[in-house]
This record gives sequence, structure tokens and C-alpha cells, in this order.
Amino acid sequence: MTAFLTSIFIFFLTIIEQVNKTVRPFHLAFPVHDLEKTKKFYTEILGCGVGRSSDKWIDFNFFGHQVVAHLVTQKNLEREKNKVDNKNVPTEHFGIILNMPDWKKLALRLEKKGVHFIIKPYTRFKNLPGEQATMFFLDPCGNALEFKAFKQDSEIFKTS
Repeated sequence: MTAFLTSIFIFFLTIIEQVNKTVRPFHLAFPVHDLEKTKKFYTEILGCGVGRSSDKWIDFNFFGHQVVAHLVTQKNLEREKNKVDNKNVPTEHFGIILNMPDWKKLALRLEKKGVHFIIKPYTRFKNLPGEQATMFFLDPCGNALEFKAFKQDSEIFKTS
């Protein structure tokens, strides 16, 4: 095999290795007590697309991931919180890690739409490993969402 063909072969092996490392979409289901308010919030406020649905659930395209709102008869009870960076973070929450420009755009859009933040947009762990911009708010059924962006994506799991 010539050096050229060997380099092409190694190039394609590298591409295949990278493709195999690609993150797959996650699936998350969560309870809601009002499907119409939930649909309006996730589509009009967050900009999510709608997939399949019924009178008991709705699939949303949540930044390329599948989240499903399931109708429940009982409203959510008060949720526990833990202190993180001196803030009361809801223990049950979900969200997405955006890049910093997209996070800033979303924060502005949420503020313009009058979304009430339970933790206003700010930077936590400043000048430490894992420095990140974060914000928390509730959907109309009380589910906590966190949107964050790391100063450096390479520090998402960094401890020191």
C-alpha cells in the first residue's frame, strides 16, 4: 500500500472513530398538569418543535433531543432544593448545555417574554474549573429547567 493510500485509510479511520463518539439524542419524560399551557411554553417561549402527540402527552424537539410532557392528574408537589454556589437549586431539573452566544440570546429572549427566573442568569464558579453561565426557571406546570453554557466546553466534567 502506498503512503498516500495509507494516509487516506488512517484519515477515514479517524472520521469513523469521531462519528462513533458523537453524542446521541437523549429522551426524557416529565409530568405536567396542563398540556395546552405546556405546549405554548415549549413552542412559543423556548422555540421547540412538536412531534407526535395525543390528549395525554406531547413530544417536543428540545434542541435535538426528545422530551415528552405527560399529563398527570395531581399537580407537582413542592420540590427539594440543594445549595449550589449559594443558590437554591431544584434537585429535579433538566435542560441543555448551549454555547455561550446561544445562551445569551436565550436569556435575552426569556427576559423579553417576561419569564420569571427562580435563579436569574449569572456566571457561577467564576475563575474556577467548570465556570459556567446558568439560569433556572419553571415551565407552566412547575418543572424546573436549567440552561447553561460553559466558558470552555472542555471543562464540562473538569474537577480541578
